[in-house]
Amino acid sequence: MLVFGYGNISRGDDALGPMLLHLLETQRFESTTVEYLEDFQLQVEHALDLANRDLVLFIDASVACEAPFSFTRLHPQRDVTYTTHALHPADILYTYQQVTGQSPPPAFLLTVRGESFELGEPLSTAAKTHLQASVAFLQQLSHTVTVAAWHAFLDSPKSTNDS
Repeated sequence: MLVFGYGNISRGDDALGPMLLHLLETQRFESTTVEYLEDFQLQVEHALDLANRDLVLFIDASVACEAPFSFTRLHPQRDVTYTTHALHPADILYTYQQVTGQSPPPAFLLTVRGESFELGEPLSTAAKTHLQASVAFLQQLSHTVTVAAWHAFLDSPKSTNDS
C-alpha cells in the first residue's frame, strides 16, 4: 500500500497532507506493508509510484470539501487544463493507465478541510480540529486495509466522520 501526503508545509493549512502522513507513520496498518511518500504537489512523474501497489491513499488539504474531511474513491480521469502545476490524484491514475497500459491500483482520497493557505502561516484553529478528526478516521481505516472495507466508509453517514 502507498500513502501519499502532499502539500506545502510553509502555507498554513496546506500542511495538513504532510502532517497527517507523518502522524500515520507512527500508526500500524493491519496486515499490510505501507510505504509513505510526501511531496509539495502531484506531478505527472508520480504515476510511476503507483506501480506494484495493491491500494493507494492520497491525503490533501482543500477549502472545497466539507468539514472536517471527505473520503472518496478515485477513478482515472484525464486533466483537460493546460497546466501541470496542480494535478489531481485522478490525473495521476489516468497517466499511470496511459503509460503502462494497465488499470491503476484502487485509490482513495482523504481531503481535509483547510481554511487558510497563506505563506508563513501556522495551521488555523479549524484545521487543527479537522486534523484530529482525520487522525481518528484514519485509525478506523487502518484496522481493515481492503478495498471492500474502505468502500464501507464511503457509504457511512457523515456522523461516522465527525469527531
